[in-house]
Amino acid sequence: MRRRKAKKLTILPDPKFNDVQVTKFVNNLMYDGKKNLAFKIFYSAIDIVDQKVEDQPGLEVWKKALENVTPSVEVRSRRVGGATFQIPTPVREGRKNSLAMKWLIGFARKRNEKSMAGKLAAEIIAAAKEEGAAYKKKEDTLRMAEANKAFSHFRF
Repeated sequence: MRRRKAKKLTILPDPKFNDVQVTKFVNNLMYDGKKNLAFKIFYSAIDIVDQKVEDQPGLEVWKKALENVTPSVEVRSRRVGGATFQIPTPVREGRKNSLAMKWLIGFARKRNEKSMAGKLAAEIIAAAKEEGAAYKKKEDTLRMAEANKAFSHFRF
């Protein structure tokens, strides 16, 4: 590559749980730079998860949900000759977490609960139980990669 490698931004841990991953999640949840509102939504969602799931703390359920939604392989389009092939490729570590967070938040926004905190809590609980739309997205991605395994020799 011609240019130097971009610097990694250091992300500070969140004030309540002292966890960097929570801050990354909140940054994905945030709209229009309203980080305080995003933190309120996340913390209230974790409180709702705490109330609904008695045997585990809310943060542990959230981490389990993220782990369940995290993809290991994805398909990428590649033109070979005149045809476009879907080629399964392993996902790098940073992208894995990023995709999992985006899917969890995106499918939470599409749910039919009253508040965003309620939607997020419901999606977190569903993903922790290995169900829900975000988990289904991961399974579909895995299935696509499995179906196109024959094209893996075209890898980038």
